[in-house]
Amino acid sequence: MRKNFGANPFLYPMPVLIIAAYGEDGTPSCMNAAWGGICGNNKIMMCVTPTHRTIKDARARGEFTVSVGTAPYEVACDYVGIVSGNNEPDKFAKAGFTAEKSEFVDAPLIRELPMALECKVESYDEESHIMIGEIVNVCADEAVLNEAGSIDPAKIRAITYDPVGHTYIELGQTVGNAFADGAKLK
Repeated sequence: MRKNFGANPFLYPMPVLIIAAYGEDGTPSCMNAAWGGICGNNKIMMCVTPTHRTIKDARARGEFTVSVGTAPYEVACDYVGIVSGNNEPDKFAKAGFTAEKSEFVDAPLIRELPMALECKVESYDEESHIMIGEIVNVCADEAVLNEAGSIDPAKIRAITYDPVGHTYIELGQTVGNAFADGAKLK
């Protein structure tokens, strides 16, 4: 038997996305966005209100980065989600983040978060608050690469948001092989 929870934004895993952009004066801003994901081969979608300072900055510059929230920086990732950059202009630094200029877009990478998508604003819908970004590059710190030079998810220590319990959960172990294990049922 199942229990019904009604129409709620409950989905697992729900990524912890840290969006970063530069303001008019070059000051980095960032925010935690839980509602987002990949929506095409080189597209990312996030539901973000236009009143966020980081979204204002990203839209004004037309470029932004999206870093993956990690377990070692869970406190900082949560902080940038509960404190408004409109009220705390130095939120980026207070989180303990270090800005590093992206090679591909006019936006900051967050040195402490080892993986990021470098994006250009493709569109923003004022009614739904959906922002679509074109991914122009994905970068990862060498510390989270495996022996073959690919990204190792276990080394990233990505966190997911639990919308029911309001907790962050570190993603765990590999349980199978995509596009292969299902062949056993053919």
